[in-house]
Amino acid sequence: MNLEDRLDNVKDQESFILFVRDLIADRQDEVKKESENPSNKYGPGANGWENGSIESFLDAGLSWAEDTDFGETQGLGDECVWRKIANFLYCGKIYE
Repeated sequence: MNLEDRLDNVKDQESFILFVRDLIADRQDEVKKESENPSNKYGPGANGWENGSIESFLDAGLSWAEDTDFGETQGLGDECVWRKIANFLYCGKIYE
């Protein structure tokens, strides 16, 4: 299951933990790929990571949360809190 599918399937604590494990593996895979063949420093990394430091990762998640009212404007209003937190983490990867 790819990372986006895992995100779409977050509905409880167990599926959230599986998502976080996959997110970690995705980041570790990108770090390895980038050490072997670096991407352009002005774009995303090999696996689409826009934010490589903890500060930029958390800032991107926070920006997404503030910009979308924690997913409300993206239709996540009725989603469980596990899904909202998973989206927060995923947006730490991709949100600019």
